[in-house]
Amino acid sequence: MSSDTVAVIGGGPGGLRAAHGIAEIGGKVLLIEQRDFLGGAPIAEHYAGLTPHGEPAEPQIRRMIDQVAASPDVDLRLGTELAVAAGEPGSFTLTLSGPGGEQQAECGAIIIATGFTHFDPGRETQMYGYYEFPDVITLPDLEAMLSDHQVLRPSNGQPPERICFIQCVGSRDRKIGNEYCSKVCCGVASKEAIEIRQLLPNSKVYIFYIDMRMYGYWENEIYWPAQEKHHVQYVKGIISEVLPKGDRLLVRGEDTTMGRPMELLMDLVVLSVGMEPSPGTKKVARLLGVRQNKYGFIDAVGAPLDTVSTSREGIFACGAALGPADIEDTVSSAAGAAMKAFGYLRSRSAAITG
Repeated sequence: MSSDTVAVIGGGPGGLRAAHGIAEIGGKVLLIEQRDFLGGAPIAEHYAGLTPHGEPAEPQIRRMIDQVAASPDVDLRLGTELAVAAGEPGSFTLTLSGPGGEQQAECGAIIIATGFTHFDPGRETQMYGYYEFPDVITLPDLEAMLSDHQVLRPSNGQPPERICFIQCVGSRDRKIGNEYCSKVCCGVASKEAIEIRQLLPNSKVYIFYIDMRMYGYWENEIYWPAQEKHHVQYVKGIISEVLPKGDRLLVRGEDTTMGRPMELLMDLVVLSVGMEPSPGTKKVARLLGVRQNKYGFIDAVGAPLDTVSTSREGIFACGAALGPADIEDTVSSAAGAAMKAFGYLRSRSAAITG
C-alpha cells in the first residue's frame, strides 16, 4: 500500500461506488468497512425496494458488492476501523484496528463514505411512544417487514387494517437542533405506503405531514400514484401524541387544513425518522481533522460547485456523510469524489515527476 492508493472509509453504496470508480480507471483502493459485510444500510436494514422506483434493493446492492469484491485493485478490510491518522496530503499513514489487531497502511488520498444514522424517536421525547408501544415502529422497521413480504402488528402478529405515517420525526425540529429537512422521508414513506397497499389491499393508509417534499421526478413517480392509484390518504396536520386505546393506538393532533382537532384509531403507527450523522462520520472527521457543519455532517468547503472536497487537502467525502441524501445522490457524489481523489493523486504524481 502506498501513496498511489485512495483509502475509502465506508462500504455502503457510496463507498462501493467510489471504490469501483477508482478501480475502473486504474487506481488502487483500500476499502475499510467497520461491519463484517459490505452494503451499508440497504443490507444491514433489509431495504425492500429502492426509492423512487421500488426495484428490489438487495440484488442491486449485491451487484455493486460483487464488482468491488472481484477487483484485484481493491484491498478490502472488513470488520476494520480507522484508529489513528497521521502524515500529510499525498502521504497519509493510517492505523487500522481489525480482526488481526492493529495494522498500518499508507495512502495518498482519502474518501469519507461513512453514511448516516436514523434519528432515535425516543431520544428526546416519548410523545409518539416508540419505546412504550410495540405497534409504533419506524421507516426502517417497516422496510424490513416489506423485505419479508409481510406487514404485521408486532403486538399480536396480525396484519394491520389501519396504518399511518407521521412525517418529520427528528427533522425540521429546532428544539432538538435538527433544523434541516432529511430530504428522503416523504418519498420513502410514500413508497412504503404503496407497498403496504399492494400487500394489504383492504388496508387504509394515512400519511400525516407538515409539508410534502418531493424533489425532482418523485412528484409523478411516487406522490400522485400513491394517491390516485393506491388510494393513500394524505392529511396535512401535526400529530401531538400517540396513546393506547384498547388494542389499538389513538393518534391525536390537528388537521391544519381544516383548523380543527383530530383523533384516529390506528393498528400501526410508522414514524418517518430523519437522518443524522453516523457515529462513524463524527469519529472519522475528528481523526482526520476535517471540518464538520453545525449538524455534525462533513462540511463541503467548495459547495455548490465542488460538493465533495473537505477542509483538508487530499480528503474528500460523499453521500450521507455530507448530509441527508438518497441513494441516487449518494452514488453520484461518490463518483465525483472518486474522480477528485484520483485526479488529486495524478496531479501530485505529475508535479513530482515533472
